[in-house]
Amino acid sequence: MSRQFQPRKKTPMTRGFMAFLIGALSLASIDGALAQKHPKPGDKPTKTAPDVVAAQSAPLEPQLAIQMANDYFNTARVMTADFVQIGADGRRSEGKLYVVKPGRLRFEYAMPATMEIIADGVSVAIRDRKLKSQQLYFISQTPLKFLLQDKINLAKDVKVTNVSSTDKSVIITIEDKSTFGGTSTIKLDFDRKDFTLQKWQVTDPQGYDTLVSLHNIDLATVPDLKLFRIPPTSLWPSLN
Repeated sequence: MSRQFQPRKKTPMTRGFMAFLIGALSLASIDGALAQKHPKPGDKPTKTAPDVVAAQSAPLEPQLAIQMANDYFNTARVMTADFVQIGADGRRSEGKLYVVKPGRLRFEYAMPATMEIIADGVSVAIRDRKLKSQQLYFISQTPLKFLLQDKINLAKDVKVTNVSSTDKSVIITIEDKSTFGGTSTIKLDFDRKDFTLQKWQVTDPQGYDTLVSLHNIDLATVPDLKLFRIPPTSLWPSLN
């Protein structure tokens, strides 16, 4: 039986998940350099010259910032991480994220949440284990179409609306008009020192904001590909 892609009217919960897809998936290609950011035992602290401090405080050229973001996203092919999501209502959810590029991801929400999001390379399923309901989307209807592709070029794949920087952070704001429901806006906040993605503010087409962060990132372990299979709705797991 072929899949039916007829998205229902989005509920507040679904809006949150769609916004989460935008924000959290921004991390689907974390730079492998993360593992090298911590000093080794015995390393001596280095002093920062005044001219270096001045350079770090100067605004970063927008084109350079975008290129650094592209390089950051296009490095890693796999990822496992813990995630934390804070929705527009202040509600906190957490769980586990698995990614294999191109096109595969899985968000497993920890209890008491009963949701999971699975992308198998073609489609995306938003599943509620308690209600035993499932909504299917084409990847092209979600931000996944550019965040999980082999190579990302922010200047071409989305609209970059603003690039700003301070001595501590670089913020790249992007806009995607082709997501289901309308235009979504994403603020990607990078650490200025090592250009690692540190936080994300997502505004979905209805104006709801979502914050997403990742922890305990593993860029070496290849997740089991079985995690990215969308199960038939007849095989719902029982909830303890």
